[in-house]
Amino acid sequence: MKLNLKNMLSEKIDFEKLGPKQLFYKVLPHFILEIMTKYFRLKIEGVENIPKSGAALITPNHSGYSGFDAVLLSHHIQKKIGRVPRVLTHALWFLTKGTSIPMNKMGFIEATTPNGVKYLDKKQLVVLFPEGEHGNFKSSANAYKLQEFKRGFVRMALQTGAPIIPCLIIGAEETHINIAKLKLGKYLKGTVLPLPLNTLPLPAKWKIIFMEPIHLPYRKDKANDKELVHEIALDIRERMQKELSRHVKKRKNIFI
Repeated sequence: MKLNLKNMLSEKIDFEKLGPKQLFYKVLPHFILEIMTKYFRLKIEGVENIPKSGAALITPNHSGYSGFDAVLLSHHIQKKIGRVPRVLTHALWFLTKGTSIPMNKMGFIEATTPNGVKYLDKKQLVVLFPEGEHGNFKSSANAYKLQEFKRGFVRMALQTGAPIIPCLIIGAEETHINIAKLKLGKYLKGTVLPLPLNTLPLPAKWKIIFMEPIHLPYRKDKANDKELVHEIALDIRERMQKELSRHVKKRKNIFI
């Protein structure tokens, strides 16, 4: 497979005028993600469900401990509709400047409710993985079984009036195999890490599916109604699990 950097990037990019930072944070990641797209033979469905303007909260399942699902999802939202989503990301990525600066440059921000509300209020797209690290760090024995949803995404949607767009990512589970989810115990309570089997990604076929938007018909103050928030989170999780299981079941070949 012959790859040409200029052909894989936008024709509007003037390489002679780009500085080192633009090359490092924009051109190089784009090039790598295009290679990954071809490697995984990625297909996208339901792009028409993402609004071309205004706020929306995209909620994918989380799988494959590497985090490839987050970067590929963000890349293809930008590529398909020309909008840069803000991806709410684990706090560990923002502990040092060495990791936080490149993450911020690529549109990744620390996963907090205020951050989510801030960007939704600015009428931007926000990506949030409701399972958190328990989704992509779960054992591969539980592949495509959605873990418990954290409920912050429902509160964000209620507070801002933003629609929720459930999203399914299929293929990441087979790309990186995880033996177990490790709990670090009393020293870092609540922190979990993966126990991976492979570091090099396996060439599983990927598919990203954007489901129809869900508009919540409630007032902003309902964000404080714990029972309602819990019911909404469960309902969305059940909808996603049903569709996820259906799509996984009808796959014929994972690697061929």
